[in-house]
Amino acid sequence: MTAGPADLLRHLCDTTFAKLSGAELRERVSQVRADLEAPLRIAVAGAVSSGKSTLVNALLGLPVAPVDAGECTFVVTQYEYGEDDGRITIELTDGGVAHSRLLSGHRLPTELGVDVAGIRRLRVTLDLPSLRAVTIVDTPGMNTVTAANERAARSMLFGSGEEDDRAQAMIYVLRYVQKFDDTTLAEFRGLTDACGMSCVNTLAVLGQVDRRGDEDDPWPTARRLAAKGYEDLRTSVFDVVPVIGLLAETARACPLDADETEALSLLAGLDEDDLEDWLLDLDDFRTAAGLPVPAEVRHRLVQRLHRYGIATAVGALRRGEAPDTAALAAHLLERSGYSSAGRAATGSVAAGIAHFTRRADQLKALDALTRLRRIARSPALGSDRAVLEALAAQLDENRPIATALGGLRIFAAAEALGRGTLVLNEGMTGELLRMARHDTPAEQLGLPSEASAAEIAAAATAASMRWRTLAMMSEGRTGGHRARDVLTVLEDLAVGASAAEPGQGAGGGDPLPAIRVDPAEVEALLSSPMLPAADRRALDLLLSGTELATQLGAPPGTPRAEVAGYGAALAARFRILTHRPLSLRQRRAAETLCETCETVWSRYHQDGP
Repeated sequence: MTAGPADLLRHLCDTTFAKLSGAELRERVSQVRADLEAPLRIAVAGAVSSGKSTLVNALLGLPVAPVDAGECTFVVTQYEYGEDDGRITIELTDGGVAHSRLLSGHRLPTELGVDVAGIRRLRVTLDLPSLRAVTIVDTPGMNTVTAANERAARSMLFGSGEEDDRAQAMIYVLRYVQKFDDTTLAEFRGLTDACGMSCVNTLAVLGQVDRRGDEDDPWPTARRLAAKGYEDLRTSVFDVVPVIGLLAETARACPLDADETEALSLLAGLDEDDLEDWLLDLDDFRTAAGLPVPAEVRHRLVQRLHRYGIATAVGALRRGEAPDTAALAAHLLERSGYSSAGRAATGSVAAGIAHFTRRADQLKALDALTRLRRIARSPALGSDRAVLEALAAQLDENRPIATALGGLRIFAAAEALGRGTLVLNEGMTGELLRMARHDTPAEQLGLPSEASAAEIAAAATAASMRWRTLAMMSEGRTGGHRARDVLTVLEDLAVGASAAEPGQGAGGGDPLPAIRVDPAEVEALLSSPMLPAADRRALDLLLSGTELATQLGAPPGTPRAEVAGYGAALAARFRILTHRPLSLRQRRAAETLCETCETVWSRYHQDGP
């Protein structure tokens, strides 16, 4: 079995740790190693009164996070798995630790018995199976999304500016607005960039989408705004989704009690127009004397459902769609927008969490890679300096480990797009983001889910031609590395699809005979430490391919004219090698291989399929 990116980085941490002598450096490497084993940390952040803590409760399925002002509102709180359900560990800024417990009903106490100013973070242990995979970090509300620098952003969101507080994914709850202005968009991009977030690990949530009083059904407008928000933020977020967090919290964390359910049934018996009039002013609804429901219960209904929730619950009861409490809770959850219809990959909070969970190892590896590169740049003396230099060399773009970390290629390219180091046109931007958002080859290539293997291979081959051109034009720059990452993924998709349909190559024609390659020339080039990882892979294919197409990195059965294009691209790559500081023997080998690939171009570029 091929080792995944997290496995490779675990091994690198182990070997580096064993060679280091400095206690601080050893601790930092050890922390990176531990985080690769730990559940994925997802921070939930947002503006003050945006509905952030309400969403946290919905995520946990428990009413733990405080939604009213109190001491805990101002403290970073981490919810993690543990068998000691309800234990609170209070980490202090001076390094000390205190302990407490959740109140009855899984609620944080309003007072902690410790000066809030001296608290670094709360860690709450919950015996929830979902927390075996992810840890949820509830962060204090912010008045603005502006962050001056990375350390300030991490401190504001996660409790401190230290590396061990770096969340590996983020859900940011935005207030529901009519449109995103340029200032808000710029601030949001700045915050995600400062926190090390990008479109692969950030989900933006539009909260409280039911609070517009002029619409009976808020969802058409909310979905349009979310779609427009994604267009504006697509290089910074995985998705923009609308949600009514209050309904999700009520359905998942604290279901309606018998009195509240009975009250809704009584309201359902009222004249529809009369009830609509009562709900126009919620203050009147709470206090009016002419309703068949006690004022105290009406007050609770407003707190727990608000206007839209009451109306949608009453509607379900009138239509007979909620015969019991469980059915009513399911209806409220569906109308909250928390979950997608069916198993949609995007469009809801639940889909975003599923995306993070499916790719947890990749997201943790991406975080570990960033932190290890930072450690490798740390000041050190003596033998530790040599160890860090060796670590930096292992993580270099042109070393074999970069190729082995294949699962991170699309993520790295998407990050580069968001940071501006990979510049793409509109079409290729859409291609890259589609590959980052989806898991199946058909979805990644923008094809229907029922697309055949031949259609997938053809689409991947067509896209690879565009990315190969960009990689060649940007050779040696960060954008070129990232373009080649995408190219590699597309080539793997094409080869994998072709292999799924034996005898049904991308072009449907007879395979072209393999070209003869002198193994000694290939070995001469492979012996050079200056050879980029992508070129090593190309040389391996030249030796191992059983037909011309696979030798050149194309899917089996690729049409002749397209094979010629692959040959021209490979010739250009080997031509570049002749200008690198190679030995005379290695340079001559590169020239010979270049001429061989140019022969492929001249022989087939005018042929039809």
